[in-house]
Amino acid sequence: MAISSADSPEIRRLTSVCKNNSTIDSQLFSDYKVYRGLRAPDGRGVLTGLTEISDVMVNVEKDGKVTPCAGELYYRGYNVKDIVADVIGHERFGFEEIIYLLLFGKLPDETDLASFKDLLGSYRKLPQAFFRDIIMKSPSVDLMNSMARSVLTLYSYDASADDLSLSNVLNQCLYLIATFPMLAVYSYQAYAYYKSDSNSFFIHDPDPSLSTAENILHMLRIDSKYTNLEARVLDLALILHAEHGGGNNSTFTTRLVTSTGTDTYSAIAAAMGSLKGPKHGGANIKVCRMFEDIKSHVQNWQDKDELRAYLTKILDKEAFDGSGLIYGLGHAVYQISDPRAEVFRNSVGKLSREKGRADEFALYSAIEEVGADLLRERRKTDKGVCANVDFYSGFCYQMLGLPMELFTPMFAVARIVGWSAHRLEELINSSKIMRPAYKYVGTHKEYSSLENRK
Repeated sequence: MAISSADSPEIRRLTSVCKNNSTIDSQLFSDYKVYRGLRAPDGRGVLTGLTEISDVMVNVEKDGKVTPCAGELYYRGYNVKDIVADVIGHERFGFEEIIYLLLFGKLPDETDLASFKDLLGSYRKLPQAFFRDIIMKSPSVDLMNSMARSVLTLYSYDASADDLSLSNVLNQCLYLIATFPMLAVYSYQAYAYYKSDSNSFFIHDPDPSLSTAENILHMLRIDSKYTNLEARVLDLALILHAEHGGGNNSTFTTRLVTSTGTDTYSAIAAAMGSLKGPKHGGANIKVCRMFEDIKSHVQNWQDKDELRAYLTKILDKEAFDGSGLIYGLGHAVYQISDPRAEVFRNSVGKLSREKGRADEFALYSAIEEVGADLLRERRKTDKGVCANVDFYSGFCYQMLGLPMELFTPMFAVARIVGWSAHRLEELINSSKIMRPAYKYVGTHKEYSSLENRK
């Protein structure tokens, strides 16, 4: 059934009525000290809870004064830079270690990790005919919707779906963590099949002996082949996207919905809806499209003056999408530096050399430098403007041959770990439904019966 046109006269009329009767005077937000977006005037998020899962460190406080500092990210008390340095230094895959660390609050030893990998491998199975009956039946141009539908449908296959005992919720979370790569890749393959005129189709089962990153490339590629560097860079991307504090929108959504006592599948589907938003999970797609626009309008990528001139046009809303934004520069929390971008930059550079795209990586580096300088000038501040992790992740996914439709789902494949950890922490420590207050600023009116209304 097709939805009626949003451009019909009646819908346009009702839209005008809705807007006229729902617009709140912006001054009232200041008068009542309502922090829009739950952000205080200094940019910090309004404190809504406590967590031991991760720490996003962006400020230092001394003598009662808060000043920005170089960004740091800690998973369960461990600096992500140290974790990544160890994983890269020993040339191993680390995402599974991060899953264990975030869920259980401690680093696994070799025996713990081997057993945990076997457990995850055993979970990488969808219900019989699930791909045919659910994923293939209604492919969507936005894979996040396809994945969310699959998550909600999995509720029907779980005989203990509403059991909120810790062991059952942990079991459900582990199953979703293990199957999310399958839901993402298979949703894309279903979409690609219906989009193309080809009658050919392929699907690879996951290999229980492979890491999550390796399995993604194995399932996505027809020949299942990939280089060690490709898999390790994707593994690093998953590590860096796995968790980012309880205040990011999708994780807060997870905790908010969890507080109602609902089931795991509903809570994770709600988080998927949040992450789908372009202000949250879709930023790397905007970065990639911006760079394609820059490459088509700037002749000499090494000429910083030419780059500066075109970036100025973008900021003046005269180029690209007219938003006035240089996507990938700046962050809602980090001011001086995003530690994830710092860690990711070197590995993306290595991959660019393997792929023969070092010139494009140099362009990214130049835009990061020139764009940051321009933004500081525009804002008339000495405060730092840093590249965020989205600045490089889209380029990384492009070099790995991931279609753009999979960019945000890859974020979900990683962040399901953080969502799961926060759902478990919320269930363990809270017994109240979240119920923030909204101040009513309308007027009280005398009711009139239908026949007396004009």
